[in-house]
Amino acid sequence: MLEAIGMIELTSVGIGYKVQDAMLKAADVRLVLGRTICSGKYINIVTGQVAAVQAAVEAGLNAAPDGVIDSILIPNVHPSVFAALGQSVQIGDGHQKAMGIVETFSTASVLEAADAAAKAAAVTLFRIHIAMALGGKGFVLMTGSVADCQSGVDAAAEVVREKGLLVSAVVIPGPSKELYQEYI
Repeated sequence: MLEAIGMIELTSVGIGYKVQDAMLKAADVRLVLGRTICSGKYINIVTGQVAAVQAAVEAGLNAAPDGVIDSILIPNVHPSVFAALGQSVQIGDGHQKAMGIVETFSTASVLEAADAAAKAAAVTLFRIHIAMALGGKGFVLMTGSVADCQSGVDAAAEVVREKGLLVSAVVIPGPSKELYQEYI
């Protein structure tokens, strides 16, 4: 069972590969995503048991202490984070009472935001978009009742605001069907 997720966001592609190698050698983790992102940065996301992910993130941080933009370790990550990150979530037509959007300045912080929203409210995370065509930013989309979306957005925004990385936090009551076109 995948219990944790860890991520390191780096300033350089070369450093990104070095960190990925260190992370994968340090512990029994699975690489979820390792790639270049906008603005010439690189991200590594791993998953596995909490202790293994913690060891991998520590090893990665030690491999390149001067190249780190942001990093996270989320023990007991909400399972819906993986589906939304993989953009494999389908939502039923007519179940969208509201849409919540949280946008962040870093890709790592959007994963923390998504996890916080899913744990705080009865929302469905349906997309986590990281970095590409966003200048290195990230955003999470969620749906549910207006109250749940507001609670989810508030929880997500608070986590990101503490790091000084919040761009926007928006709830749209009664969104148009077209906003969900590719997810229905």
